This record gives sequence, structure tokens and C-alpha cells, in this order.
Amino acid sequence: QVQLVESGGGLVQAGGSLRLSCAASGRTFSSYYMGWFRQAPGKEREFVAFISWRGGSTYYADSVKGRFTISRDSAKNTVFLQMNSLKPEDTALYFCAAGGAYPPQSIVTQPRQYDYWGQGTQVTVSS
Repeated sequence: QVQLVESGGGLVQAGGSLRLSCAASGRTFSSYYMGWFRQAPGKEREFVAFISWRGGSTYYADSVKGRFTISRDSAKNTVFLQMNSLKPEDTALYFCAAGGAYPPQSIVTQPRQYDYWGQGTQVTVSS
């Protein structure tokens, strides 16, 4: 069982930056691949970023590529999402997720491929 708690959201002006954190409980954090997703009002949950079990592989949605960076600190059981050059269309509730069903070489981008979810942290970008 893994419990995830996100933090770091807030209100920022367009062009600004935020750093989201996702703290994971459990002793097998390094056994899970991690992802960030977001959901805006009236829209489906969408993939944002992925990081592999040991952090060797990352993958991003086209909409955030070059602006967002995902990383993980296994010693702290924490995953981060550094968000730069934020745009109003980045406004959403951001969730982190953990999964372990797919092999290490996989790139995992679908919500159904993740087993554990946090409660989310709100990011609002004003124009």
C-alpha cells in the first residue's frame, strides 16, 4: 500500500513557476513508477509527466514539454514537478500517482495503469 500527499500548488501569474511535491509513504517507493496528471473543471484527467522506477526515464505530454520537469528523490520518498513558464491553460487540479504493474522499460501514461493516487493540489495561473 502506498499513500501519496501532494503539496506546492497555488496561484501564480502567467510566466511564473511552481514546484509541486508528492510525498509517498511505504518502504518500497523505488519499486513504483510515478506520474503527474491534471484535471481542469469539466475535462477529463490528463497525463502530464512520467518517471520510471529508478528515475532513469522520463516522459512528458507535448503541452508541457520543455517547461515542466519531473524528478524523484528516493531517499526522501518524494517526487517533484518543477513547472516553469506557466500558462493559464495549465490551471487544474494536479495529482500524483504510483504504479507497479508494468515493467521498468515501460512508459506509462494512462490513468488506469496507476494503482495509487493522491488527493491533488490546485494550480491556478492568472493571465
